[in-house]
Amino acid sequence: MYWDLTVLFNFLVDYLLLYASARLSGNAARQGFLLGAAALGGVYAGACLFPGFTFLGGTLWRLVFLGLMALIAFGPRRSAWQQGGLFLLLSLSLGGMAQLAAQNSPGRLLLCAGLLWASCTFLLRGRAGCGQFVPLEISRNGATVHLTALRDTGNTLTDPITGERVLVIDRDASRALTGLTPEQLEKPMEALTERRIPGLRLIPYRGVGQAEGFLLGMKVTDVILGGKRRPSVVAFAPNSVGGTAYQALIGGSV
Repeated sequence: MYWDLTVLFNFLVDYLLLYASARLSGNAARQGFLLGAAALGGVYAGACLFPGFTFLGGTLWRLVFLGLMALIAFGPRRSAWQQGGLFLLLSLSLGGMAQLAAQNSPGRLLLCAGLLWASCTFLLRGRAGCGQFVPLEISRNGATVHLTALRDTGNTLTDPITGERVLVIDRDASRALTGLTPEQLEKPMEALTERRIPGLRLIPYRGVGQAEGFLLGMKVTDVILGGKRRPSVVAFAPNSVGGTAYQALIGGSV
């Protein structure tokens, strides 16, 4: 019975830590993968109790299994490094705080909490808890992309035809959804005449300190933003939008 409780307790704690890591980093929480990673953590904790497997409780094996859990939960994507690092930080910090609390050291516990806050702030570049990252999923013609969108209140890009706010996605996601090459995305006027993609049109824009230009865009019906399905006008950027932190821009009112 003690083994069962150990597995269950560690499964619940690992799931909460993985979920917190995904949400704090502003990415969508993929429940199936999080549950699978948490299950591995629970089984690992239970295995450490068996005679002959106590060596698994060493620091090296702990780091190995934490890395495997992060890989299962967040995948091999570039943004997963940030999520995995945050999960590792939260896991180690939680263990350290639990030991300090058991030793009745309130001063050390407070110091550890402060270091954890500072580390999260640095890792997330000050974005933790600001709520400006939104999970975004777009599907078109059998292709689906999972992105992290930055809610930019200064983004006022609208569709001149309908007046709707426009989502801007980066080059890689644009290519996956449309099949357009980076060169075609950089030359929207030529691409519009060369490629007959139904619904494709020009979206005029003007950046700070930049001349006016155009982005290719279209109305996409299968868009899930922040967990809510809503048809949206999507513009296809010819370059990277935010690197590993985010891959799309949305207006403050979208």
